[in-house]
Amino acid sequence: MTPVKAPPAFVAPIENVPLRVQVANSLRSAILSGRLRPGTQLVETALAEQMNVSRAPIREAIQILENDGLVETIAYKGKRVKPLTAREVAETYSLREVFEVMAARRILETGAPLDALHAQCAAMADAAEADDYDALTVADKAFHHALIRLADHDLLQASWQNLYLRIHQIMALRNRDEQNLHDIASNHPPIVAALEKRDADRAIALISEHTRTLAAFDPASFVNDLQPDDP
Repeated sequence: MTPVKAPPAFVAPIENVPLRVQVANSLRSAILSGRLRPGTQLVETALAEQMNVSRAPIREAIQILENDGLVETIAYKGKRVKPLTAREVAETYSLREVFEVMAARRILETGAPLDALHAQCAAMADAAEADDYDALTVADKAFHHALIRLADHDLLQASWQNLYLRIHQIMALRNRDEQNLHDIASNHPPIVAALEKRDADRAIALISEHTRTLAAFDPASFVNDLQPDDP
């Protein structure tokens, strides 16, 4: 007999994601997007009511985020979104510069196609035109992920993934305080243009300038401004 072939898959299988993971993903997104700001207290009862779940998955989700380094325990006060220190912000940005400059050099060496970078520049421009902060943040994140991915360096990409939780959070917090979305979007096309022209000096200078935008602020004041006042 002729074996019966399985029909082609037209839809993706349904994933049975544990509730604690769903809750953790939702809270992680809120932290990384800046909606839950550094220092915010995480009260299980309030979160359970807001998310319409019991306290158990909230507690388990917060433990996952604590393992991620995004949440910390304060004696006698409970859990809170881990505050950013001035040193951590400065170190995160300096390391990001090293990673992205390395990625640019490898892209120039290999002649990797830049279509993905062009696409995210266009998405950022569209988001800025629509005054859509969330869409701009998604495209901004995708741009930098594409830059690292195009370097075609597995260890660099793995190290970037570990660092990017904090990069994403800091970028989102800074972008929320930046009123002109067009200014944010306009920082990226010149980098792509320099890579396209194979102008290594300009590409690296632009990336360095882009990652050092924090220098326009006093890091200590910037971080302190993000922290809620203690009761």
